[in-house]
Amino acid sequence: MKSLFEYLCASVSLWRSTPCKKQVGIPALPIMKPLAKAPVEMPRSGIREILDLAQALPGVIHLEIGEPDFATPEHILTAANDAMRAGFTRYTANAGMLSLRQTIATKLANHNRIAATPDHIVVTHGSMGGLALALLALLEPDDELLVPDPGWPNYYMMAFSRGISTRPYPLLRKTGFQPDFAALESIVTPKTKVLITNSPSNPTGAVFTENTVMSLLQFANSHDLYLVSDEAYEHIVFEGTHTSPAAHDPDGRVISVFSMSKSYAMTGWRIGYVAARPEIAALIAKLQEAYYACACSISQKAAEAALAKDQSCVRMMRDAYLQRRTLAVSILKRHHLDFCTPQGTFYLLVSITKCDMDSYQFARNLLEKKKVAVAPGATFGRAAEGYVRVSLAASPELIETGIESLCEFIHEHTRG
Repeated sequence: MKSLFEYLCASVSLWRSTPCKKQVGIPALPIMKPLAKAPVEMPRSGIREILDLAQALPGVIHLEIGEPDFATPEHILTAANDAMRAGFTRYTANAGMLSLRQTIATKLANHNRIAATPDHIVVTHGSMGGLALALLALLEPDDELLVPDPGWPNYYMMAFSRGISTRPYPLLRKTGFQPDFAALESIVTPKTKVLITNSPSNPTGAVFTENTVMSLLQFANSHDLYLVSDEAYEHIVFEGTHTSPAAHDPDGRVISVFSMSKSYAMTGWRIGYVAARPEIAALIAKLQEAYYACACSISQKAAEAALAKDQSCVRMMRDAYLQRRTLAVSILKRHHLDFCTPQGTFYLLVSITKCDMDSYQFARNLLEKKKVAVAPGATFGRAAEGYVRVSLAASPELIETGIESLCEFIHEHTRG
């Protein structure tokens, strides 16, 4: 007999299955034309699969989702409340309100060394919206997209849903998960049009060196590629320095995508922004009109306060993530386990190669047996199979308990 957890697993994976057989007492639905093939067949993120399972179980320690456990800082809440009370609850311009884009331009100049005016900037429905619209603006279905491996699974999902081919390029552990340029040269083709980069990196925690960034730009230039730079974790850096590719881009081939979610604990506010040369920014704003109209007006007011006012909250959260990294590393070292120490972000890859199961099996079994949720490595690409990703965005108490249970589970299932 199946356990409750097995039924939950089957339910979460139902989207992959064949159509359900007719059930007794339920009228048959009329036969209709099939749904769009690409989104139906699009693989789902393993992060969300595990999250769905975990949310159906009591008492789970959530180390699978990249969501800061901090409250949104008070001055941001105040700005949003003031905006609502003042009636700022209507549409804005498709590209976002001018005052926010001016504030973003100042931030880009001071923090990222990117020269931009409001005409270069589009405020988007989260950085996910910014990435999706940028790819819509740049790619035709016959084009190819270079994506990092390991890399955030949503890059692949966005491309797959539009029938765009992806070509993974390896990030090698032996080089600190910096790109393998020989591999990049070997996989680029005349159809390749866009290169996605992500530093600080999800899931590896790598921070690309300035030399790496300059080499990526040179590679993009030599093959006439657009470079889409995902900089969602730009403020969460422990070692090294974050370098924005657009700061070294005289040609305007870089499209920079930023998020308010991670740095300011604003995941639910769904606010991000894109910086690109004006004709690309205008096209992204045009596409936003078709899909979202504009980003949430209240969230835009909150974002303006976040960027324009005291940044000590950002530093406080970064320092807390560093302390959590230290805690996690100390536990893993004590248990003599193999792991990758991140230079930035709040993620950490732990090797499970000692166990006789793949990363999806491991994550499901860990959740069922220990009530600890982690992300399966394989969802981030072939290069991450043999790992699970642990999020350090939970409290130190939960991190300690969760990683101790993870270590215990690995030891229990280590091959003899």
